[in-house]
Amino acid sequence: MDDSVNLSEKAKEEIKPWIRRLARSGYMAKGVVYTFIGVLAFMAALGIGGKATGTTGMLRSLAQAPFGNLLLWLVGIGLIFYIMWVFIKAVKDPKDEGRDAKGVITRVGYSISGLIYSSLAYNAFNIAINATRSSGSKHTLSAKLLSHPFGAWIICFIGIIVIGYGLYELYSGISQKFLNKFRMGEMDRHERKVAKNSGTIGMTARGIVLAMIGFFFIQTGIMRDPSKARGLDGALAEVAQNPFGQWMLGFVALGLVLYGIYQIIRGRYEHMSFGRLK
Repeated sequence: MDDSVNLSEKAKEEIKPWIRRLARSGYMAKGVVYTFIGVLAFMAALGIGGKATGTTGMLRSLAQAPFGNLLLWLVGIGLIFYIMWVFIKAVKDPKDEGRDAKGVITRVGYSISGLIYSSLAYNAFNIAINATRSSGSKHTLSAKLLSHPFGAWIICFIGIIVIGYGLYELYSGISQKFLNKFRMGEMDRHERKVAKNSGTIGMTARGIVLAMIGFFFIQTGIMRDPSKARGLDGALAEVAQNPFGQWMLGFVALGLVLYGIYQIIRGRYEHMSFGRLK
């Protein structure tokens, strides 16, 4: 019985090998992005790197490093792989999320994630070719949505989805359910320990940050004020303004670094056994 199950899983993995490679490369690129953001935020917490910065600030800082433009192109291409994988999950449903309420919400979440990372990839390419400014900021997007009759409702709905996903990540980190995603038998003791610790702290920290971002979206929709919309940089700045803010920012920054490491390990060791695309 066990042998037949293993053979079935191997057959599934052999159906679409390019999808596995695409997904693994995407997870690793995502991990690199979060590692850089966490390092810059940690430097800000120590008072040696300016203010806390989000994705765009991270990309501009990366552009100033040796071989920065090359790194930006590599990050952008890796994110394209991740975006393709996310939209495959949303549209083709290779993981059998289903069409019930939970499955639909999960797949809508994938789509929102794909749009967010599409903007990030665009910024990476834009900065890599020395564009003076990038378009499509969150404030502009919020303003455009608010100009439509149901724009405020859409923004609130996005905020609810982001908060829900943040709480899910928080729960996954605390419960360590993410370990079920790994091929533990192929990892040595040190790799298992790193995966466990980085995933626990990293997903907890990212869950908190996502919940804050979702709250800002809802606040924007209720108040109909696009200036209230904040992304990762706004969430980090909000953390820094609280009592003991620099300590809290340092913890969140360390968590984001560990989340990046977790994503890199995930790209290498996650189970990628799923059926045919529908």
